[in-house]
Amino acid sequence: MSTTSRLWKVYCQEDRFPGMWQRWFLNQCVAVGWHVKWNAGFTLNGPTNQTDWDRARKCLQKISIGDKVIVALQGNRVGRIGEVTRLAVDDEDWNPLVPISTQWPEGEMGRRIMLRWDLTCGPDDRDQIVQLPPNTMFNRYEVRQTICEVKSHSAEDFMTSLKDQTNWIGLHTKFKYESALQAYISTFPHHLEDGLMVHPDLKVREKVFTDRTRLDVLLIDRNENAVVVECKRDGPSLAAINQIRGYLTHLERETKRKPRGILVHGGSRNLTTEVREAAMAEPQVQIIQYNLKVGFDLCH
Repeated sequence: MSTTSRLWKVYCQEDRFPGMWQRWFLNQCVAVGWHVKWNAGFTLNGPTNQTDWDRARKCLQKISIGDKVIVALQGNRVGRIGEVTRLAVDDEDWNPLVPISTQWPEGEMGRRIMLRWDLTCGPDDRDQIVQLPPNTMFNRYEVRQTICEVKSHSAEDFMTSLKDQTNWIGLHTKFKYESALQAYISTFPHHLEDGLMVHPDLKVREKVFTDRTRLDVLLIDRNENAVVVECKRDGPSLAAINQIRGYLTHLERETKRKPRGILVHGGSRNLTTEVREAAMAEPQVQIIQYNLKVGFDLCH
């Protein structure tokens, strides 16, 4: 065991191998590829002219039991942080997490680093992950690497972000199309806020403004105020808030009444200072995070 533990980042290719984070979590490991049969230079030791593999294997050779590993996902998101308990990265240790198939005759993701997850940091539910706040993001070099030592922040920095529940988001909470979220809110507006209903004026709901823009969803609250709802898959931005304010201006001219604005998003609840301040300015824009939850019941 190393006297001073290091912190490593391993990128989980959830976009390429769906469900990989779940497999890592259940198997208490992270993994990389580069099977020795794919290329004569893909050996853990010996000569190689493969730059990416050479960079990765130098990391594998340096990792020690007791080091920390954080799982990185696309979009400045992370899974969990764990402590290295065993290394199974030698050429003969290949144990693929992607099953053998025609496309992958040797499987994929077979060099494993065994871990003990720190379950005190992060959500209890493995379907939830963590959106890193701006002050705890990887630097440009770290983002580009499949595996690397992390020097931009300490393990304690990441653990603080992992424990902050406002950073927690669902792994698959993003609707494939924003139109699906729009349709849901139009169908069940009271789930967004008690008393909300679809705006009764179809012409106003489907209005295309003079600048050719068109709002996502138009509702009406119990006080007869129009409510503009804008849906975003990702976290809120200044551009999104300004977009809603543009709709509010157009709509006030159209209805002669002051409307409300709501931004519904799939990012984390931890807002940046500039977004929070912008939303609080007049006219205020309410920001709401959505979570995707689906239940299943056996039919008899």
